[in-house]
Amino acid sequence: MTHDHDLVLRPTAAQTEAALNPPPGRNGGDLVVETLAGLGATTVFGLPGQHALGMFDALRRSDLRYVGLRVENNAGFAADAYGRITGEAAPLLLSTGPGALTSLAALQEARAASAPVLAISSQVPTAGLGGGRHGYLHELPDQAASFRGVVKSVHTVRTQSQIPSAIAEAWTSALTVPHGPVWVEIPQDVLLAGTPIPVVTGGDTFPEELPPRPELTAVAADLLARAERPAIVAGGGVVRADASKKLRQLAERLRAPVVTTFGGKGAFPWTHPLSLQSWLEDRHTTDFLEDADVLLVIGSGLGELSSNYHTFKPRGRVIQIEADLGKLESNHPALGIHADARLALQALLETVEEPRTDPTAPERVREVLDRVRARIASQELTLEQDVLAAVRKALPSRAPSFWDMTILAYWAWSAFDPGAPNTMHSAQGAGGLGYAFPAALGAAAADPTQPVLAVSGDGGALYSVAELATARQYDLNVTWLIVDDGGYGILREYMTDAFGEPTATELTRPDYVALAESFGVPGVRTSPETLAADLAKALAAPGPSVVVLPAVLRMFAPTHSG
Repeated sequence: MTHDHDLVLRPTAAQTEAALNPPPGRNGGDLVVETLAGLGATTVFGLPGQHALGMFDALRRSDLRYVGLRVENNAGFAADAYGRITGEAAPLLLSTGPGALTSLAALQEARAASAPVLAISSQVPTAGLGGGRHGYLHELPDQAASFRGVVKSVHTVRTQSQIPSAIAEAWTSALTVPHGPVWVEIPQDVLLAGTPIPVVTGGDTFPEELPPRPELTAVAADLLARAERPAIVAGGGVVRADASKKLRQLAERLRAPVVTTFGGKGAFPWTHPLSLQSWLEDRHTTDFLEDADVLLVIGSGLGELSSNYHTFKPRGRVIQIEADLGKLESNHPALGIHADARLALQALLETVEEPRTDPTAPERVREVLDRVRARIASQELTLEQDVLAAVRKALPSRAPSFWDMTILAYWAWSAFDPGAPNTMHSAQGAGGLGYAFPAALGAAAADPTQPVLAVSGDGGALYSVAELATARQYDLNVTWLIVDDGGYGILREYMTDAFGEPTATELTRPDYVALAESFGVPGVRTSPETLAADLAKALAAPGPSVVVLPAVLRMFAPTHSG
């Protein structure tokens, strides 16, 4: 009798011939790129370095497309965006020590945002592994330890035969929910040495699914069916799981209002009668969610930004569906369901029967949004609203946008209609500067059919100006909007409010239009009145462009501080 686990796939004659007679001139780096290609990778990001030259030489013999950035952290941001847009693991090739460490902030953002990034770094020669101080160039006592607290998993290779399996294992880890960045390191001598190992021709991996436990689904379905005032918080997990349609079906069946977190922008239609949009930093929304007798939280940990800076205190039952076990019930007691958002929503759709429905739900949603609008209108912030409206008018509905940590982005978190799921992304996961432009380059590499918008302040822009060369070199369709207010605008506001005056927030900055043109990238200086037209023109033109808006924007008053 034959069992399924006894079945072995036999190699074809061509595969056998290729295995017995591998082409000459290959090294350990070839095993890396062959494994990546076998797993389905088509594009890699990175920056060469002395220890990693074996990998980069092997790229020359492969069909993989290489997009090289000028700073490792920016290469990490580009890979992060590629992973978010495609849902595939984005390979990131790095060199030992300083090069690898420079990527840490980008990998932290990828971890916080559950973006699948496969970072592959060189390491000192094998003789230097183990923590001794041998004096190798770029040597760290324990390079893997520098990444272990940031990424999902760490994989150290010591021999060439370990390369295919280690990369395949890391690939599976990156794409197992919750998605995230992983780390593989390979010694310099292992990458450079010639290899007798046959060409790697296969590499299918099957990330494990994470379905909800049926007994928990049954309890959740019963609570939702009996709820009189249900409400839903939809986080980034809904977007990453491509579960927006299932969320809409459940919300409409329950007649439950939905608010999307800043990481979950686009998870629910912006203008839907049940949409509370994303006004999480507003006490009117917080009050509404606290009043729900059953609150369904999907794909969110209800962290600082999603809980109005931890002022949210639910009075009803909370059901939390979350793929990241560390986030489950970390902030509020709940019926915690450790599951992928898509599978959990499907299970609820199959289980919830004859729910009570609140016929006044759309009216209650309108009342909350009217209160929010009235509060914002009382603060005389017409300039900020006009600028955001101009961006929305200029940006095609399905074009992706990437936002840096800047005042206009903070407005966009709450007030910007993303247009479609998985189109609006920001660095709100970890909160580091410099994300928008290199991330937009990664998105443009993922889908060259759509224009991509990046939005930065002048402070964040200075982190990324070197990538104007990348944009020009690869002719990527990215328009970069730089809001130039002469400093770190939000920090200026924070310090003025807290201490009466700012310190270390003012910047000497370049002429961004002239700087862009020096890279061969068209640039234009705009105004709030001409922004929509100038931005639309730039987005419609092929290749990279820069639009500079000199403006001092203000943030709306918070409600979490009283």
